[in-house]
Amino acid sequence: MSRPLVAIVGRPNVGKSLLFNRLVGQRLSIVEDTPGVTRDRLYAECEWNGRTFDIVDTGGIEPTTDNEILLFMREQANIAINAADVIVLVTDITTGVTAADKDVANMLLRSKKPVVLCVNKVDNPSRVDTVIYEFYSLGLGDPIPISAVHGHGTGDMLDACMEFFPEEDEDEGDPDRINVAIIGKPNVGKSSLTNLIAGEQRVIVSNVAGTTRDAVDTKIDNEFGKYNFIDTAGIRRKSKVDDRIEKFSVMRAQLAIERADVCLIMIDAREGVTDQDTKIAGLAHEAGKASIIIVNKWDLVEKETGTMEKMRKDVMRDLSFMTYAPVLFISAMTGQRVQRIFELINYVNDQSAMRITTGMLNNVLADAQARVQPPTDKGRRLKIYYMTQTGIKPPNFVVFCNSRELFHFSYQRYLENQIRATFGLEGTPVRMVIRQKGDKEE
Repeated sequence: MSRPLVAIVGRPNVGKSLLFNRLVGQRLSIVEDTPGVTRDRLYAECEWNGRTFDIVDTGGIEPTTDNEILLFMREQANIAINAADVIVLVTDITTGVTAADKDVANMLLRSKKPVVLCVNKVDNPSRVDTVIYEFYSLGLGDPIPISAVHGHGTGDMLDACMEFFPEEDEDEGDPDRINVAIIGKPNVGKSSLTNLIAGEQRVIVSNVAGTTRDAVDTKIDNEFGKYNFIDTAGIRRKSKVDDRIEKFSVMRAQLAIERADVCLIMIDAREGVTDQDTKIAGLAHEAGKASIIIVNKWDLVEKETGTMEKMRKDVMRDLSFMTYAPVLFISAMTGQRVQRIFELINYVNDQSAMRITTGMLNNVLADAQARVQPPTDKGRRLKIYYMTQTGIKPPNFVVFCNSRELFHFSYQRYLENQIRATFGLEGTPVRMVIRQKGDKEE
């Protein structure tokens, strides 16, 4: 099941972005006392009373306007409203109920979504102005007084939101269930693969690009293990993303990557790796996710001796930043090699979670330095003291040395290759942090 989504909406300049920043605990959204500053939706992950959910900040809604930017903001807010599980309507006690508040409230009532009504800028909770009672006229139930500046009342607001959250899946936090995001540009066969794996029509399949508008979860339990497959909307180039709903789909795909343990990066065998495929793969790589490159529609490719190996080399050349990822050639139409996906998911997930002792790491480090000496610059040689692992998914290593400047990227890559040659770590990125010891320790 996807995490619940809470949308913060309201007319311009009522403090939506300030509330968003208060809830997520950091300044992600631009806050300025000017209507229309937040033009697009901004997402973040929140946690309250042990429940994790996503929250979206939207541009201010102007129900009646000819201004092109405000119309765009209204469309964006509408998209967020349609996708949200709960909507937080923010109003302003200093202005009272305005005509725009009433219009926004009517729009929310028509959506038939659960709405939590908040009255912002109540900075002194011990002196709640009687003006708050006029907000009952919006027909959205009890108004909750809050202060986005000081945080007053935000707990009551979140409690009210949680009442409308869908029931938690009994195994939502199951550590044995692997979350797998299927990502790729439109029309590469993501939904067809999901349907084949699920054995039923769980996702609409169409050859019209952009059919899948949201991330869809499909739980699979089989002899290989327990999985949650997240089928995502195809990610297009930004210049091609002019459809408002599709902009939302791209963001949901990015959220799916963040949720995933493993990403299946799907490529059309007939087209090979395109620039857009490279960008999509880069999202998974930068997020530190274990990945498998799935070359789909292999049944439609004319083959001769060595066709697969040539294609594999082309893929590795074009995705040179993630040569660690295994490549699998499949047909979601015929089912060719699809069962092999489960074995690879288990394998790369385990590789991403591998822990290596400091002793073993430093044995590899000593051997690597004996083979290829660390670089020098102007008579000064890089000294590497030791290495240790600090995290998993992806494996994170910290290397302590005498000079960060001397630690050239090429030598970092060399050490990474030596670690991979010894321990595998196939299918997962590796993070290496260089730390410089103090002068006294040098």
